[in-house]
Amino acid sequence: MYTIDILNQSSRKEFIEILGEIFEDSPWIAEKAAAARPFSSREALFREMAAIVINSSKEEKLALIQAHPNLGRRMEMSTHSNAEQEGAGLKHLTSEEYEKFQTMNQRYMEKFGFPFILAVRGKSKDDIYNAMKTRVDHGEEKEFETALQEICKIACLRLQEIVL
Repeated sequence: MYTIDILNQSSRKEFIEILGEIFEDSPWIAEKAAAARPFSSREALFREMAAIVINSSKEEKLALIQAHPNLGRRMEMSTHSNAEQEGAGLKHLTSEEYEKFQTMNQRYMEKFGFPFILAVRGKSKDDIYNAMKTRVDHGEEKEFETALQEICKIACLRLQEIVL
């Protein structure tokens, strides 16, 4: 765990190394946030990082969304994503459940062009699957914004694990 004072005093490189994976495979957010130091609190740091996402171009936002793994898919992913999916039971799907998730993931990807994203901490695999079933019927713009909101929730939870 790091304090906000340690982060404020760290080198730019250290800051990015510490916070670079808060937003999945997108260290550019931590890199931009480093320039806004010093931060008065973890919450102020998160607000800055979220503002960077909100003020990014559509292409940058899409790249951020596409950096996330498909939920329930058996593949290599970040340490954070592994732990989050493990906690939700997605690493122990039966063959039938795995097929259901893959079918829904494919349907979702075909419709939106990016993976389904949900802050899974505290949710069961059934909660996640039901959210997929509901959100696959959203319009593209609504789902794009929902994905970004979920990414920010995930990042906030990750930040709480790293910064006091």
